[in-house]
Amino acid sequence: MFRHCRITLLSIVLALFIPGCAVGPNYRRPAVNSPAAFRGEDHATTNSFADLPWWQVFHDDTLQGLIRSALTNNYDLRVAATRIEQSRALLAEARSEYFPQADYSASASRGRNAVNNTPTASGKTGSIFALDATASWEIDLWGRVRRLTESARAQYYASQEGRRDVQVALIAQVAQNYFQLLALDRQLQIARDTTNAFGGIYQIFDERLRGGVASKLETASAEALMDSAAATIPEFERQIILQENQLSVLLGRNPGPIARPGASLDAQSPPDVPAGLPSRLLERRPDVREAEQNLRSANAQVGVAVANFFPQLSLTGLYGQVSPELSLLTSGAANAWSYGASLAGPLFQSGLVPEYRGVKAQREQYLLQYRQAVLNALQETSNALVSRDKFAAETAAQARAVDAYQEAVKIALERYRAGSASYYEVLQQEQLLFPAQDALVQARLNHLVATLQLYSALGGGWKQ
Repeated sequence: MFRHCRITLLSIVLALFIPGCAVGPNYRRPAVNSPAAFRGEDHATTNSFADLPWWQVFHDDTLQGLIRSALTNNYDLRVAATRIEQSRALLAEARSEYFPQADYSASASRGRNAVNNTPTASGKTGSIFALDATASWEIDLWGRVRRLTESARAQYYASQEGRRDVQVALIAQVAQNYFQLLALDRQLQIARDTTNAFGGIYQIFDERLRGGVASKLETASAEALMDSAAATIPEFERQIILQENQLSVLLGRNPGPIARPGASLDAQSPPDVPAGLPSRLLERRPDVREAEQNLRSANAQVGVAVANFFPQLSLTGLYGQVSPELSLLTSGAANAWSYGASLAGPLFQSGLVPEYRGVKAQREQYLLQYRQAVLNALQETSNALVSRDKFAAETAAQARAVDAYQEAVKIALERYRAGSASYYEVLQQEQLLFPAQDALVQARLNHLVATLQLYSALGGGWKQ
């Protein structure tokens, strides 16, 4: 008996201190075909403005205040934070399997011809009282618990990257909506100035018409241009209110006005942007990092499925007291104890093979999603680089066009005052200036938005 106990204790010690193997594939980052440089840039550089935090990219004090408010109060970001807490709890739950599990129970019963709820023929009425605690511990011989913990840890990291992805997108969205609001402010001001200019011209023509100098055609044309410009004002006012409401929701507020004293689209200057190396997207982009963590988790689940094919070794123990009299529970005679080990494994379970095939297919799914995330990152960065470059050229050309139209209006006015041209010529030049100014506002907005998209595509502010 003593020898048998000694052999049992030795096997337990060996099981505890000799580590088992973790079955299943170990994770390795998949190889991706990353180009040497982004399409749309002349050369790659190791310096990138995506390394900068957002407060060093956006120098508008009003915009910085809006972004801070959004990062504090936006509900999508707060929901993403709760997902982190959920995944942290699941990780703690998975890691708890490393440790023994303990339970307790207490019972009291009284009956006739029954002992511990089992019928007997004793013909006696009796009582039974029991109080015990049990403990069990699974020895992780095949790494099942380790793989479960590895999977849960990867999901926890994925939730963190998911929150960062929401944060980067939120910063870009708030900034884009803010720039769109400034653009609408500028377009509204242009519409009002144009309406006033055409209104002044119409009054001149109307007075000259009554004096028999101007023609009905000139007067009607001036009136139509004035009314057409005035008709755009309510639409710009409507769009401004809608934009303010949308921005308010991003800030976690009820729809309302957005204070922007002294803010102007013309004052916004896009920074010079070196793009960086394509390979660094794997380090910066939170969506790529999240996709990789999902792949890592799925890879660990394959190990869990493999471990389920092997037997599980568990240690169990019990200590308690059992007595027909409640007063005897405090005496040593009522003590009960046991310890043991069990080895159990599947002999025939038809669900194990489909489970293994399913997790392997899921791992392949997440591998494809990871590679697709890398391609999307390369595409978005290339698109933003090209868009930013082309919109910069468009803005410069459109600014020259506006300057030319303003010069044409000036010359037409001088010719009119000198009696060398009719005011109808001035009207024609004014008519060309309005859409050119509007197009310049849109070009500047597109340039700013493309810069924001590039910042996001590069995983902006990833070092925060």
